[in-house]
Amino acid sequence: MLYYVTSVYWHVGSCSSKMVRLHVKHGDESQFLFDTTVSVSVEELTKQVTSIYNGRLKVSRICSEMEELSEHGITLPPNMQGLTDEQIEELKLKDEWETKCTPSGGSVFKKDELGRRNGHAPDENMKKVLQKTMEEARALIAKKQAEANVCVTMDMVKDALDQLRGAVMIVYPMGLPPHDPIRMEFENNEDLSGTQAGQAVIEEANTQLWWAGKELLRKQKLVDYVGKNEKTKIIVKIQKRGNGAPAREPVISEEEQKKMMMYYHRRQEELKKLEEDEDISYMNADWADSSSLKRQFQGVNDIKWRPR
Repeated sequence: MLYYVTSVYWHVGSCSSKMVRLHVKHGDESQFLFDTTVSVSVEELTKQVTSIYNGRLKVSRICSEMEELSEHGITLPPNMQGLTDEQIEELKLKDEWETKCTPSGGSVFKKDELGRRNGHAPDENMKKVLQKTMEEARALIAKKQAEANVCVTMDMVKDALDQLRGAVMIVYPMGLPPHDPIRMEFENNEDLSGTQAGQAVIEEANTQLWWAGKELLRKQKLVDYVGKNEKTKIIVKIQKRGNGAPAREPVISEEEQKKMMMYYHRRQEELKKLEEDEDISYMNADWADSSSLKRQFQGVNDIKWRPR
């Protein structure tokens, strides 16, 4: 029997046409759409955008670890990670959480070659529960939502986290070990120091928002930059303080540039085809040949200056 944790907040992120719409980017990479008002302070806006940005990163980190959980079971204690079976036996180490944290429906052994997890993975049915939930959670906060004109809200991020938490509780009703990174993420005790994932996180105090080559200063309001039109759509770039001004948006987007190149290529091909298909057969007619009479007298009338 399969259990699925399903999404309940898909409608929350639909964008309003009566609010300022931010297309949030990090560098040149699209992140998400966010609706706000011109009256919001930049201080509050920065907090909201940063929370969603970091929340989406948290969902991605948890999903990555849940993939490993579904394949190789719970994380070994830190003092056992990376050791071979012989080393563990020689040092007389024992994982006390192995019997406490067993998956529902039993486990299937699949050794973790990296030595991070104990190898006792959930069975196929429970594995599908985790995989289905990861797929839904990722879709909820995916970058493709911007292409679909769906705004991402903090409620959607929280919903994605709740789905993932629920799926883990279904598969591991006794919970995960306190050192497991998934549990640490849910409890906001994750240690990302020295990791690539940690570099991606932007602390709210160090966050800067930029628009049109200008930093949005926290003491100002959004109206001071974009005016009073609530239907404005702007591209805002989020980055860490101290990284300098981000690159400005190109005059035309990459997609528009591709369309222009395709148009000019097609036009060039059409002109080339017209030139090749141009009807110049009359040039081979006898009446169009000014030297025809001369060749007749010389007996070389069948020689043509170009092939038919």
